[in-house]
Amino acid sequence: MTLQAHLPIKGRGTEQNPVNRFVPIHYEVEEALPDDERPSPKTRFFAEHARSILAKNDSPDLPFTWSLNPYRGCEHGCIYCYARPTHEYYGLSSGLDFETQIMVKEDAPQLLRAQLMKRSWQPDVIMLSGNTDCYQPIERQLGITRECLQVLAEFRHPVSIITKNRLVTRDIDLLQELAAHQAVTVHLSITTLDDHLAGVMEPRATRPAGRLAAIRELTQVGISVGVMTSPMIPGLNDHEMPELLSTAREAGATFANFVVLRLPYAIKKLFANWLEQHFPNSKDKVLNRVRDLRGGELYKADFATRMRGEGVWADLFQQQFRIHRKRLGYLPMPAISNAAFRRPGLQQGMLFE
Repeated sequence: MTLQAHLPIKGRGTEQNPVNRFVPIHYEVEEALPDDERPSPKTRFFAEHARSILAKNDSPDLPFTWSLNPYRGCEHGCIYCYARPTHEYYGLSSGLDFETQIMVKEDAPQLLRAQLMKRSWQPDVIMLSGNTDCYQPIERQLGITRECLQVLAEFRHPVSIITKNRLVTRDIDLLQELAAHQAVTVHLSITTLDDHLAGVMEPRATRPAGRLAAIRELTQVGISVGVMTSPMIPGLNDHEMPELLSTAREAGATFANFVVLRLPYAIKKLFANWLEQHFPNSKDKVLNRVRDLRGGELYKADFATRMRGEGVWADLFQQQFRIHRKRLGYLPMPAISNAAFRRPGLQQGMLFE
């Protein structure tokens, strides 16, 4: 199916809803309204009552076993987000639906507490935001992520956070509690220092200056913070890697990493359309370089190469990253400890078992 072209919607990553790959029936408007008459889509939130809150990861290229995502879908609207296709499992689209139809796991803190209280639970690092951002805008009102952090701090359970939102600094008090036991790291994802590019590529995420400010605020109170210069998009933001690493280091980041652009399933067409709208003169160059990274395709779901790519461009990114990481004095990501883990209310009773 060819997606119908429209003008971009301000504050949204895409205005399109590609067909769900699992649902053969879809709704298509025969005579679409002119762009200037289309209503601006509102974000809707739906309560999701999950049976469990921790997802187990078995992907060999990811450095964590457990992830916790208080929200499905993400209002940040990042056009490149690899999580977009997960919305299709719920009969929705990886396009506009992903950023306007958000599932909220209201009982996440209670489910987390119940899991950690199990005698069978062995403490291991939980990645908070392994799929969608736990600090997306609605978190300011709902505070589900903060409640989950309160549970983790009470149990002194190790956690690692990745976000594009300065809102993470709201929870400095809880992060400090965890940091006192070497039980937390925070990663700020910074894709570009160009406000215009950030505004159209990550429309509702904190702007780059705000993310750098978050790095400063967190490091100043003793929390281990790193930077993710991701995704690197050849021909679009890859030239910024040295400056990104340098600026984040100046702000206080002590460790760093990167991944290259991933375009699974419908994201290929969404991203190509986005390039046509915002960077038409660069579209062919960017897509051709992405193909060079992926053995001639726009994406290959191969664990060995999906995070880094392959070929000349992949080697160039790796060499550039290593050179500047060493030059700037970045350290390896600090180990996160589970030595202080406890189950509140059980410790004294366990002495008599």
